[in-house]
Amino acid sequence: MDSPASPLDFSQSKVNQSLSAEQKIDLFRDMARIRRFEQTSLKFYNGGKMGGFLHLYIGQESVAVGTISLRGDHDHVITAYRCHGHALAVGMEMNPCMAELYGKATGSAKGKGGSMHLFDPSKNFWGGHGIVAGQAPLGLGLAYGVKYKEQEGCCLCYLGDGAVNQGAFHESLNLAALFELPVVYIIENNGYSMGTSQQRSSAYKDCLAQRAEAYDMEWDLVNGEDVYEVRAKTHIAMERARKESKPTVLEIATYRYYGHSVADANAKKYRTPEEIEKYKTYHDPLRLWRRRLIDEAVITDEEADNIDKEAKQEAVAAAKFADESPAPTVESIFEDVYWETDNKTDASQVGRHFFND
Repeated sequence: MDSPASPLDFSQSKVNQSLSAEQKIDLFRDMARIRRFEQTSLKFYNGGKMGGFLHLYIGQESVAVGTISLRGDHDHVITAYRCHGHALAVGMEMNPCMAELYGKATGSAKGKGGSMHLFDPSKNFWGGHGIVAGQAPLGLGLAYGVKYKEQEGCCLCYLGDGAVNQGAFHESLNLAALFELPVVYIIENNGYSMGTSQQRSSAYKDCLAQRAEAYDMEWDLVNGEDVYEVRAKTHIAMERARKESKPTVLEIATYRYYGHSVADANAKKYRTPEEIEKYKTYHDPLRLWRRRLIDEAVITDEEADNIDKEAKQEAVAAAKFADESPAPTVESIFEDVYWETDNKTDASQVGRHFFND
């Protein structure tokens, strides 16, 4: 979709003025690592190394990196099936992420989750979720937990533009407003849901985020190709959640370069190749952020090239690690089903503990 106009210089917002040169470079590094991880994943998926689906985040890197860079100790993250970017942005390492895509025992979910279910509770990252909008009520629950514990934090709950028409999303908005819960729903609007344009799939007046008005909830539009704007507007929503325990819906305009998944054979039919090339040339978030940092004399072309080279090497090494890792054993299929059983508690010996009639 076309990005909204940005007449303001968001680099001057307080949350961006506080960024050091090194922190700005770290944002570029995080985006480059996501881009290279995804490109390497695509190569080996096409080479038959992975099963299942692969939903690439290429073109949307600034959304995950910009928003998650604002995370505090009591902030939580939950997202949909296009989850690799969020996983790396919260600090997950490439090796277990790639191994999970390969379905290997060294993966972040021991090879049992796959591409759509990267997960790391130690980083308050509650995973990718394969059911469209299925993460919306879960994000609501995380926010409820933050409020219940009287912590100053919030939940960033990501979803695609196709998920806004699911009942679970609207039920979540209703409860978020009714109970005044600190959740920020982030619509990553890449314009096409699975393969149908926004104009053909959703009824709306001005934008999708405007639906929040029905629940007396704040909302905003964000230009997703501008890291400064992503951070500035997300910070406002997160502070509203943290300080006032009020929810927000943010609609961030972005674009995916590939199909809904690698299996999307019609990716260049429901949108033109010319449209895709236009976004790659003029709206690529990684290229724009690199140019911005060079203009600010924060980084040189050579330094940026080196960061990109390191990211590529890291991704290739992760693929090698995944390829050489062992597959899960047949016996392990019975593990990680119930905590009680894994830990052989007294309760695990009583069937009715699980199925109480």
